[in-house]
Amino acid sequence: MAADDRIYSNTAFKTWSASGLAGIWAESNTRSDLFDAMLRKEVFSTSGPRIKIRFFGSFKFKDDLLESSNAIARAYTDGVPMGDTMTQDGQIPSFLVWSTADPNSSMLQRLQVIKGWIDLGEFREKVFDVACAGGHKPDPSSRRCPDYDFSVDPKNCGASEASDSTELKTLWQDPEFDESQRAFYYVRVLEHPKCRWSTWDAIRSNVKPRVGIPETIQDRAWSSPIWYAPKHG
Repeated sequence: MAADDRIYSNTAFKTWSASGLAGIWAESNTRSDLFDAMLRKEVFSTSGPRIKIRFFGSFKFKDDLLESSNAIARAYTDGVPMGDTMTQDGQIPSFLVWSTADPNSSMLQRLQVIKGWIDLGEFREKVFDVACAGGHKPDPSSRRCPDYDFSVDPKNCGASEASDSTELKTLWQDPEFDESQRAFYYVRVLEHPKCRWSTWDAIRSNVKPRVGIPETIQDRAWSSPIWYAPKHG
């Protein structure tokens, strides 16, 4: 509540922030190409920032793909993009996972692949951290990035110094891959936390942030899946 007895309305949402965005990888910015891209599900979403994600899967990717000047063209030629399906060919697939930050938002903290599958009639899901800010590597046992000593001061929205990145990318293979098991994979990328818009509003209005509303938010982006299908089953 402010000093002049103004009160907050009761319309604030506690579990999300501003409107999200959808991204489309289309051949051109025309109605037909945009709808074609949506039909093939080559799309991704963000919780608000203009984060970008590229995601491809293949049985043919080479180790030098990440350093290639035409990596995206090679990924289309040798693999499938998000929204498509790979069919078993006796090898472990590789995934090109790549994200770039919104220059007007927080930097990227971690890049993840989420795997889903059915086991004995039950849905299973597992999260793998595949690239970490500051050049850190995921722990080989937990498959997670290190915990970052990062904090945000809600009084002025200043952030502590931490490992961060404007770009995260890697060539990843599922360490638990089973060629007989149908599965799907999608990408999620997380920013470092920052002040929620409601905290910024409170600072500008010189009032305390509303009780019960998170003072910070960790924005993110996520891709359409790539499905893996055994040849039989």
